[in-house]
This record gives sequence, structure tokens and C-alpha cells, in this order.
Amino acid sequence: MKIYLLMILLFVSPSAFSKPLTLALNWKAEPEFGGFYAAVLEGYYKKQGLEVSIIEGGSGTPTVQMLGNNKVDFAIVSADEIILWQDRNPKNKVIGLFVVYQTSPYIVMTHAERNFKSLKEVFLSEGLLSMQSGLPYYQFLIQKFGKPKVKVVPYLGGVGNFLNDKTFSQQGFITTEPLSAEKSGAKVKSFLIADEGFNPYLVVVATTEETLKNKPDLVKKMILATRQGWEAYLRNPQTTNQHMATLNKALDLETFNKAAEIQKPLIVTQDSSLGIMTTARWEKLLLQMRELKLIKSPMKAQDFFINQ
Repeated sequence: MKIYLLMILLFVSPSAFSKPLTLALNWKAEPEFGGFYAAVLEGYYKKQGLEVSIIEGGSGTPTVQMLGNNKVDFAIVSADEIILWQDRNPKNKVIGLFVVYQTSPYIVMTHAERNFKSLKEVFLSEGLLSMQSGLPYYQFLIQKFGKPKVKVVPYLGGVGNFLNDKTFSQQGFITTEPLSAEKSGAKVKSFLIADEGFNPYLVVVATTEETLKNKPDLVKKMILATRQGWEAYLRNPQTTNQHMATLNKALDLETFNKAAEIQKPLIVTQDSSLGIMTTARWEKLLLQMRELKLIKSPMKAQDFFINQ
């Protein structure tokens, strides 16, 4: 009987004994998360003996707090969020493991008819600008351009106000808002905020320092499967997009497919490898956030990330 039970244990899938892991997103199922869904659909997590549950988010989902308070195992955050968290919680660190966007996809979207030549011109012209004024990149732009002449109003999401007002500009994601506005007949011109010099890593997979220390093999397997998922999604996003379109009815399949193509140059660049972060980039961001007086604690760039 003992031999029989041992044989059963040897042939049971390793995932049957692993604790289900949670990956918290900070938005709905969209192409910026395509590689994670591909890793589930293609079985890459399962091949590593992992059962991963992806939790969708929404506007303002506090993923870094959820992670830092051990509500989830892994979470999608931005590099500036990691720095802010460690500044306020030095004994409970959150660590970046894998980055999707080498170039931040945050934009300011304007009406093409206004013929803006630069983002600075948007800030120093009359009209309305829908933007979250508390975000670090907003503070950076104010520091760079000076007091805006444009009237800054709260960002409420969607493109409804943009479509109804030619003087209206707004923040957004290069893969989402412009496509939605153009689909509704608007002519759009977008400006990447990264081009102005503030370019934090975005869509960063993070975990806690405690998990990284106590479960290093699990973390390695998670990131290995995640990288495989992103490699598969970048090669062919069609199947995964079809799946995500059933989860997020706000975007149609055509928009999913266009967005997947638009984001490729922001994910893999000539100067970077998929998922890899550099100390120099973190040091620059750390310096910028000190200059903006957003952080107070002495910290080192090496404390924020590890490349698996």
C-alpha cells in the first residue's frame, strides 16, 4: 500500500500541491497585460508547477498597497510607486522583478485640429486638460514647463468629454484612448510624456522582499513563465486578445489587435531586453523624485529591483 501511494504522489501534477498565486492588475484586461494572460492560456505557469489567478483592477486600484500588505502574491505597479512605497515603508519593501514597458506609454491626447507642436504648447495654451494632478509625471511637467495656462480638470476616464469638446485634451495610454477616440471619428495627436524626460518603468511585476527572500525558486518560476507568456504574446497576440475581449467588453477585438501592435516598440527596444531593468534608469528616476520633493528617505537604486 505504501508503495502504491508513493507512485500516486510521484505522478500527480506539481501544481496540485502549490498554493494558488494571485497577480493583481491595476486595470482591466487590455493588451498591456497580454503576456500574463498568454502565460495562463498557453500553460506556461502550469508547466512551472504554478497556479496563477489574475485579478483585474480599475481606476485607482491600490496594487502596491495590496502587495505590501500581503493581500496578493504579485502585483502590477509602476517604478515610481515602488520608490514612493519604500520611502514610506522601509521595513516592508516591494521589489520589481520584470518590466513590460521600457518606454512609458503615458500620453497627453489632443485634437489634431489644434495643431499643437509640443506638449509644452498644450500646457501653455488655453483650453481644458484632464489629468490627475497628484501623479509624479504631472509634477515633473509643471516643474519643467511652469504654471500651466490650460485649465487642469480631474481625469474621469473614457473619451466622452474629449469627443464633445475640441478644446479638451487629456491624459491616456497610447494603446487605448487614441484608438477609442479615432474609432468614434475624432482626429487625434498624442504626445508621449516619456519624450519630455520622465520615463519610469511601467507595468512592473513586483513582489515583497519577504517573498523574494523566503521563496526564491517560486519567484524565478513565476518570472520565467511570465517572460515566456510575453514572448508568445508578442509573436502572436490573436488568441489571447480574443480571450481578453470576452473579459473586457469596453474594447472590441479590432482595438485589441491594433493596440497590441502599437505597444510593441515600447516593450522591446534596441537598447533593452524583454523584462530587464537597469540601475541607471532607476537612479535617474530616484533623482527626479528627490528633485520633485516626493521622497525623503535615503535609498539606493539597487534596492528597488532584481532581474530574474
